[in-house]
Amino acid sequence: MIEVVSSARCIRCDICVRVCPADVFRKDAAGLPVIAHQDDCQTCFLCEIYCPTDALYVAEAADGPIGITESEVEARDLFGVYARGLGWSKGRAGGSQFDTTQHLRVAQV
Repeated sequence: MIEVVSSARCIRCDICVRVCPADVFRKDAAGLPVIAHQDDCQTCFLCEIYCPTDALYVAEAADGPIGITESEVEARDLFGVYARGLGWSKGRAGGSQFDTTQHLRVAQV
């Protein structure tokens, strides 16, 4: 389940908003994605995987919110951990240029 959007790391590219199949995010007045419908999160990790700055943390086996803070995620080096586990590195997704799933929601925007 999506737990944290880092305001310090986020560059407001809206990729997470566009790739989320459950429409979990909204943007605040400053354009920062915020978690608006956390209970709708399908834990698909698309937002975390496609984030170019590792600004998101999705809790792997959470049935509900776990209440982890941004500072805890930072201290435990959890930002981007799923993408790293797949072999993707920050700003350079391994093979993602061939993956078309990010286009699923773009047409609806």
